[in-house]
This record gives sequence, C-alpha cells and structure tokens, in this order.
Amino acid sequence: MPTILNPYLNFKDNAREAMTFYQSVLGGELNVSTFAEFHATDAPEDADKIMHAQLTTPGGLTLMGADTPSYMQFNPGTNFAISLSGEDDGELRGYWEKLSEGATIAAPLEPAPWGDTFGMLTDRFGVGWLVNIAGKQEGAAPQA
Repeated sequence: MPTILNPYLNFKDNAREAMTFYQSVLGGELNVSTFAEFHATDAPEDADKIMHAQLTTPGGLTLMGADTPSYMQFNPGTNFAISLSGEDDGELRGYWEKLSEGATIAAPLEPAPWGDTFGMLTDRFGVGWLVNIAGKQEGAAPQA
C-alpha cells in the first residue's frame, strides 16, 4: 500500500454531522469513532465527541475529520491538518523526522490505542501534520 496524503478537518462539536453530510455528497463508507471508544479522554464533555472519522469513496477519495476536544483551542480557518498514512514504516518515520525539525510536537510518534503508530505536530510554518503508520495486522504473514 502506498503512502496516502489526506486532508484532515477539525470541527467544534459537529464532526459527525459534517462527515455525514460529506458522505451524502461524495458517497462512500464512513467510519466514526468517539473519544470514549478509545478511552482517550477523562473529560465527560468529550466522551461522545468524534475522535476520528474517515470517509472513503469508491473513486479513491479519502476525507478525515474530528471534533476538537475541550482542552484544545478551535480556530475556524485553521481547523485542518495534513495526514500521512500507510504501511511503510521507514518512509513515514523519515517524513516525521524531517517535519519535526523546528516543529511543535503535540503527540510524539508512538504506539496508539488503535494498534498503529501515530504522532501529531505543527511544523515550523504553522501547518498541522498527522502521521499514522499501520500496525501489524493479525494473521498477516511476516515481511521478508
């Protein structure tokens, strides 16, 4: 699987509504997970917020989004990030290392609750990046 570059949109408490709307426009399959499902918050007000939503269309489009948790500032106009995801650990770690130079690290690149390796940063130009390296799939044959 090649590395994929996706837009990632942030919302203020209406990610489910927005992503459902985008699904109605673009078609495809929408997968949605809350902060509570991943035990990713201690704040009751964030439990039912969308931690991650991914819309994948038959034509190959992917759009991702999430609600902004209560501890993070939401700024309309800067409510997006670029997501790099895939299986090539070396390639994605290389991107992470280069993007990290002069960056503000929001979440270090490390194992995530969903089984992948994940990190978030804002680069020295103020652009948000998310890097997700797919974890080993159960039953998958080892790579030679």
